[in-house]
Amino acid sequence: MLYRNTLTLLLCLCFSFTFAQKSATTVLQEVKPEKAGMSAERLQRLDRVLQEYVDKNYIPGAVALIARNGKVVYYKSVGHSDTEAKETLKRDDIFRIASQTKAITSVGVMMLYEEGRFLLDDPISKYIPAFKSPKVLDTFNKQDTTFTTVPAKREITIRDLLTHTSGISYPSIGGPEATAIYAKSKIPSGIGTPNDKLADAIHALAKQPLLHQPGERFTYGLNTDVLGHLIEVVSGKPLDQFFRTRIFEPLGMKDTWFYLPAEKHDRLVKLYSEGENRKLQPVPARGGQTPDFPKLAGSYFSGGAGLSSTIHDYAVFLQMLLNNGEYNGRRLLSPTTVRLMTTNQIGEVMMGNNKFGLGFGIATEKGAARLPVSEGTYDWGGIFGTTYWVDPKEGIVALLYTNKYPNSYGDLNDKFRVLVYQAITDSQLSSR
Repeated sequence: MLYRNTLTLLLCLCFSFTFAQKSATTVLQEVKPEKAGMSAERLQRLDRVLQEYVDKNYIPGAVALIARNGKVVYYKSVGHSDTEAKETLKRDDIFRIASQTKAITSVGVMMLYEEGRFLLDDPISKYIPAFKSPKVLDTFNKQDTTFTTVPAKREITIRDLLTHTSGISYPSIGGPEATAIYAKSKIPSGIGTPNDKLADAIHALAKQPLLHQPGERFTYGLNTDVLGHLIEVVSGKPLDQFFRTRIFEPLGMKDTWFYLPAEKHDRLVKLYSEGENRKLQPVPARGGQTPDFPKLAGSYFSGGAGLSSTIHDYAVFLQMLLNNGEYNGRRLLSPTTVRLMTTNQIGEVMMGNNKFGLGFGIATEKGAARLPVSEGTYDWGGIFGTTYWVDPKEGIVALLYTNKYPNSYGDLNDKFRVLVYQAITDSQLSSR
């Protein structure tokens, strides 16, 4: 009897300890790197590299955050948010995160999927009828931008949109055919068009030809903007309200907005570009568009590129995914749905060396051999110099934000990956 009682007590203690350990990693908290199996001394190499890029005027400034198993081991800012005014960049300054909006929209879609509102292989035309009977570009005349089309072999599905295999492209960055065709119909990119309506843009987009047959290849495009409108149709809420009530408030993401409240305007970093001889210069307003669009009272909610946020807010969002859909006692997704989102969804189609899930790039064995991330790491970034990844095997959430586009010194992103992993002192892979 004494043995049985002792065994029961030990099992209870073990369960309690395990539960406490799991709970302790649920919410991001700053600790000394050694408590998370990383070296404070080695992380100082990142300090040196970031400062070097600022000192050489490669970038105006940067904020970096690294967490391991929910423990924040690095969270620093360097440089300026406004180089002309010499305003020091702060950790909680707000950046235009552009295409990092896509992951949030994808999570919103999957939340509705979990509610049984649709299936991933449903045609999008079932919910947005304008996409019924799509056409595919056949010939294109560069001289007068006229074109011919052929019928698509099948409808575009929600899965096609989540994986960027629908054939929908981007204006401006989508190649000469898409740029010309979308320009004629005034299809917006989702950035700097605050006075338009998402529904109007998506219905206009639905009339344009696809660049290829659905599912045929990976083409980065306005797919996630279509998904943003899908959320509006299915939920009955504007996209900004859906995000606020279903994602941002539950996660405590108080600094993530399509259009910033007035009291947050002074925290928006200035956006920089490169002039003659790659000289750092502020991005000017041009063509009726302003880089300060997050400060406007806009009505266009781009599911693919519209949000601004802090690095910590987005780290919370990523930690929720690393936690298999839960953060601080609030569950947004089932672990099985997170697994679905972070699994190859494009089959034999390639995206460089890697694959694509439902909203994320996925590192393959070949991709992971080039840099020290683990196979299965999922990632993406934004056009204005923001990047992130989540490595489930090493328990890593890492983000680096700069405020510059275009940028001739994009090698910083790869160096950042090297500098994160070289600071690991007890790899979770080596213990398996």
